[in-house]
Amino acid sequence: MATASVIPSYNRVEPGSHHLTAASYPDTGVISSVDANAVTTGWVDEFNRALSGQDPSAVKQLFLQDSCWRDQLGLSWDYHSLYGPHKIVSFLKSTPSGSRVISIDVDSSNATRKPSIAAVDFKGQVNGVASFLTVETDVGRGRGLVRLLQDTQGNNKWKAFTLFTAMHELKGYEETIGSNRPHGVDHGDHPGRKNWQERRIATENYEGKLEPTVLILGAGQGGLTAAARLHQLKVPTLIIDKNPRVGDNWRNRYHQLVLHDPVWYDHLPYVPFPSHWPIFTPKDKLAEWFESYARLLELNVWNSTTLTDAKWDDEKREWTVTLIRKKASGEEETRVLHPRHVIQATGHSGEMKMPSIKGMDSFKGDRLCHSSQFRGADKIPDGRTKRAIVVGCCNSGHDIAQDFYEHGYDVTIVQRSSTYVMSSKDGLGVLLGGLYEEGGPETEDADLMFMSIPNAMLKRMHRDATAEISRRDEALLQGLEKAGFNLDDGPDHAGFFMKYFQRGGGYYIDVGCSQLIIDGKIKIKQGQEIEEVKPKGLLFADGETLEAEEIIFATGYENMRGTARKIFGDGLAERVKDVWGFDQEGELRTMWRRTGHPGFWFFGGNLALCRYYSRMLALQIKAMEEGIMKYEDP
Repeated sequence: MATASVIPSYNRVEPGSHHLTAASYPDTGVISSVDANAVTTGWVDEFNRALSGQDPSAVKQLFLQDSCWRDQLGLSWDYHSLYGPHKIVSFLKSTPSGSRVISIDVDSSNATRKPSIAAVDFKGQVNGVASFLTVETDVGRGRGLVRLLQDTQGNNKWKAFTLFTAMHELKGYEETIGSNRPHGVDHGDHPGRKNWQERRIATENYEGKLEPTVLILGAGQGGLTAAARLHQLKVPTLIIDKNPRVGDNWRNRYHQLVLHDPVWYDHLPYVPFPSHWPIFTPKDKLAEWFESYARLLELNVWNSTTLTDAKWDDEKREWTVTLIRKKASGEEETRVLHPRHVIQATGHSGEMKMPSIKGMDSFKGDRLCHSSQFRGADKIPDGRTKRAIVVGCCNSGHDIAQDFYEHGYDVTIVQRSSTYVMSSKDGLGVLLGGLYEEGGPETEDADLMFMSIPNAMLKRMHRDATAEISRRDEALLQGLEKAGFNLDDGPDHAGFFMKYFQRGGGYYIDVGCSQLIIDGKIKIKQGQEIEEVKPKGLLFADGETLEAEEIIFATGYENMRGTARKIFGDGLAERVKDVWGFDQEGELRTMWRRTGHPGFWFFGGNLALCRYYSRMLALQIKAMEEGIMKYEDP
């Protein structure tokens, strides 16, 4: 009898999500010389004529067969990747008024943005013309980017390989920045008026009849960036967090934690990191920055606050939430508020994923906990030896194992499946180089270039990028394999980003631990499940027992939907959709977009994703509040 094939762990997807198939590159002619500006202007003119004439067949002629139009809030109030002319035209015909994008124009406002000859693949073998765009929709303005290639099957006519459009502002409701910044003072005779400090305190505490329109759970990068965007759109917003200080979600993590992403990739909206900031940010330094950011942006944050009850009224379209707030004086107050939107920004994932293993209650060592509860290795008294086991082989597992080793522990990492490993220097240099680096493009331009690549095409590009990283990391990877470490190269050989988007884990960006494994200073127990926790260690399926005084489970986190169920109950959890993984079009599911429950949003991701998608989420909420958009709108 035939047995079902087992999907390797590196190709597994989140339950209910779709496997993303990598795109292919079209055959193109060789470009000898071309006027990039003339090519782009000609295509844009044709595209605008087709839109203004509401002629889908004319639009169809402007796209290659293997093309994609990726859109964020321009064509609809959602995110779409429309692959091929047929799907593009079908989508335009399915909307009552045709395309909500009215027109586009060439953006030549700086050297990065103006039309130029550019490659659309990683190796630089498929060349065309690329240009930034300005975008106008029926209700807003935005930006975009088009990549044009010659159609070798159609008289070498220039057609779109990728078109990206994204709304960045609503007409009449622009952000209060730049020329639209607040005046700061109301000159004239105003007896009894309050100064800025008095007004700030009243707003922050929601005194009198003030109510927040949006309640955000969590004061990490998700909550702070979403609140910052909403504040600039004049949407009253309150963040609550159970911790005593903003930034404690980073302060309270393990002692040696430093961001694995570089500073150029991690800027927050409106206030970028200063030029003296280190390339890799220590957790406590980041926590201090978050606390300063909240003050500088005048964000309303209630720390030491918990939500004890939340009820949604479908008819009124508002929440009734009960909060218990512990003030600096130690006094507790109960507040009942009625926000119209709740954003769950409690982390990239959900509750900690702590395995239930026979014998866990029988452990007699010094510490057994999840990695989220680990604060750092203890100092070992002179003359003593301590043993530690770390279960899990992603960033946290490696960092914790390295911390144990540096404190003199005898350390073993338990690797149950396989892990994608790349060095910080070469891996991030390949993946982020040209976009997020010293002297690189402006952050918003870099974001636009990155987001303009549909995920299926990004996956194809990253196959080549992953191969190049492996070539550069050859000695490192060979050493790990020789040490018994099981490696993979990500979903369909597409490496780090695809693992992050598809699974949210399963990778390590090496900052030193790999060499410790290669040198035998940190041991590996590979490919065996844990059968039982013993009083002095772990028993594995192969019969081996490893003894340890400390056991840390770096086993990841549950889906955010599980956290929503814990906080808001089964009613909400059954209405919202699962988070992360790809949908049928290759867009990430549910995050930063409508969840299935009116007035409820999920928000998470690394600093870069929060920076970018905070604008998109804020625009949706602002549009609803101003009556421009209804929750049910397509």
